[in-house]
Amino acid sequence: MESKEWLTTAGALVKFLKNQYIKRDGIEHRLINGVFGIFGHGNVAGLGQALQELGGADLPFFQPKNEQAMVHGAIAFSKARRGLGTFACTTSIGPGATNLVTGAATATINRLPVLLLPGDIFANRSGVPVLQQLEHPHSPDMSVNDCLKPVSRYWDRINRPEQLLQALPEAMGVLSRPETAGAVTLALPQDVQAEAFLFPRIFFEKRVYALNRNLPCDEEMNLAIQLIKKSERPVIIAGGGVFYSDAGEALREFVKSTHIPVAMTQAGKSLNEQDSNFYLGGVGVTGNLAANSIVRDSDLVIVLGSRLSDFTTASKTQFQNSKVKFVSVNLDRHDAQKHGSLALISDIRVTLVGLRSALGSYRISQEYEQRILAVAETWNKTRNEIIESLDSDDLLSQSEVIGVLNATVDRDSVIVHAAGGLPGDLHKLWRTTSEGNYHSEYGYSCMGYEIAGALGVALADPKREVFAVLGDGSYLMLNHEIVTSLQEGIKITVILLDNHGFQCIQNLQKSCGSQSFGNEFRSREKSGLSGDVLKIDYALNAKSLGAEAFTATNKKAFIDALEKCKNSSKTCLIYIPLRPRKPVPAYSWWDVPVSQVSEDEGVKIVRKKYEEALEKKHFYY
Repeated sequence: MESKEWLTTAGALVKFLKNQYIKRDGIEHRLINGVFGIFGHGNVAGLGQALQELGGADLPFFQPKNEQAMVHGAIAFSKARRGLGTFACTTSIGPGATNLVTGAATATINRLPVLLLPGDIFANRSGVPVLQQLEHPHSPDMSVNDCLKPVSRYWDRINRPEQLLQALPEAMGVLSRPETAGAVTLALPQDVQAEAFLFPRIFFEKRVYALNRNLPCDEEMNLAIQLIKKSERPVIIAGGGVFYSDAGEALREFVKSTHIPVAMTQAGKSLNEQDSNFYLGGVGVTGNLAANSIVRDSDLVIVLGSRLSDFTTASKTQFQNSKVKFVSVNLDRHDAQKHGSLALISDIRVTLVGLRSALGSYRISQEYEQRILAVAETWNKTRNEIIESLDSDDLLSQSEVIGVLNATVDRDSVIVHAAGGLPGDLHKLWRTTSEGNYHSEYGYSCMGYEIAGALGVALADPKREVFAVLGDGSYLMLNHEIVTSLQEGIKITVILLDNHGFQCIQNLQKSCGSQSFGNEFRSREKSGLSGDVLKIDYALNAKSLGAEAFTATNKKAFIDALEKCKNSSKTCLIYIPLRPRKPVPAYSWWDVPVSQVSEDEGVKIVRKKYEEALEKKHFYY
């Protein structure tokens, strides 16, 4: 007779999650490493009680201060662990659940796993409407959790306890596979959470989801080899998939053998740029002069683990060689087929090893090699001029802050960033010194990710010093995970750059011919938000949350503050008022439509240029 155990739905969920593992290269990793949660009436007596009674050390509970932020923390943890593990996030029904939507979209767009467990309305429909219930006139079983459907890779509502027997293994399968990873949502009606069922004990035994490193089929591999050998100017675009597949060493050896240059997406810049002189840095809209110059003329683009967003392709204007072809290595066929690529649906690491072996003594031409090294040297000189800090009492510019930070912090430290002008400047100017040193959330470029993300990275790798680098606009959106870091005794360092508003978007606004409008933090006058700049004491704000805080108004003060933060045992913030400076040059175009009808002469001029730029778009099938 099958052995069974009488458990609530919530209890069975907790017991199941504790025994889920993912395995790659012979090493097991816990799939669900803990639960981030904020309780309300929709989950406190169900899942909350189950976590208290059954969670323990194998499924620890953490208390973030915002539901969106908890998802950001889980995403950052997963990214730092190369996708091999994540957190579950539980909320009450209503606003707690809908606050998950932004985080869910961030996870799914970045192809990173996170498990969402929002409370839901009563499945038995007694006493409706319950507090925070959405009463939809066309469907009584609809709740606000349906908002999570389009941003989830897997979505289910558990209306009966026994439905867990099917839903949980399917959900774990989606979370554990890189090609399907993203947000997984299991909506939990609050009455069902508390209902009991005789679950088979075998359901709670250890489960290991094995990841295999598969090579592409021979035909595709042979075609890729032929394309590489025939090309005159091949280039590699390294996306986040290189980091997630732990293919850094394989790529280094491949480039060492072939001298094919490497340009990096925001996620791909997690690699160590010191591995090779042929690593050219960031590519695309936020890319640098060297990488973009080489990619622009390439006749073969080898795409490794990238979804080829508009920032990477410069809105399909980056590749100007009329004969350019694409080879794409990706576990996700949808991403691999973009740009009419020869799609190799395979693991990046073993594919690179296989290509290197098959190519034998192949190497790019000496002429092409000299051009690569020449543009790299030109860019190095330009970069050094941009980041050069003043040895005076003058305020620092954003690019100078990046230069000082890059030269000062430990090589194994991690900088976390996500939105505003920082990702663009960092993608160009930062030189990664170890794998994972550069942590960018730029799939969704979600403001507010940075501090919660830094907390997630620190949880994933406590030995590394973690910096959240962000502007004042992003800080004002989600700064309260500073409190969570102090609560948990997990140190992060926040580098807060104050430019009095959303200056990145103001620069974009002006580049589209418009006047400054609605992007600076100014007081209201009769003409609108055009008064004095608001005076906000960010250092005092951080201190009020319990952090140590320092103000740096010049290079020396910044270096001194970094040293004090390094010697501190708790979360710190360095406040840096910025000196206005002309933005770092852009080396590619981005499609931001300019108004076709306007009385503003500046807009008319830029619209004409915009229409000319559209002619450079290429489409590949």
